[in-house]
Amino acid sequence: MDIRPVPYDHPDALVLDEQVQKEYAERYGEGDLTPMAPADFEPPNGLYLLVYDEQGRPIASGGWRAQDENDEGNADGDAELKRMYVAPEARGRGLARRILAELEESARAAGRIRMVLETGQKQPEAIALYASSGYAPVPKFGLYRFEELSHCMGKPLEPAKR
Repeated sequence: MDIRPVPYDHPDALVLDEQVQKEYAERYGEGDLTPMAPADFEPPNGLYLLVYDEQGRPIASGGWRAQDENDEGNADGDAELKRMYVAPEARGRGLARRILAELEESARAAGRIRMVLETGQKQPEAIALYASSGYAPVPKFGLYRFEELSHCMGKPLEPAKR
């Protein structure tokens, strides 16, 4: 398994984004409409990761982007988790947990103090992953903050030990 930082608009990232958007549409009737730009994920204000299998195929993704206090409910120092996805054939191998740990470490190193995410009630496996990784419900934020099915979670990012 090979985890690589890539631009958010990398061709392999676009393939996985198309897959996750289809999954969102199946579960919710449409894809995620949250505005995002490739520049959002450029270090040091973000990071986007892809996981490749032994044959060089992209099988998982995830990223974070810096957020500060805004009218959508974010707080200063937030790192927002986006596009966590593992292709169906690669699930159950701990890839999401590995990506999550790398993203948390990157956000911590960039000075972010809290990782936040928005998922949905129709994604119980995602909610279980985040809960088992130390995330707890937080007030809703972002584009879907007024949606009944929206579920927001957060986790403090403790400063790196020296």
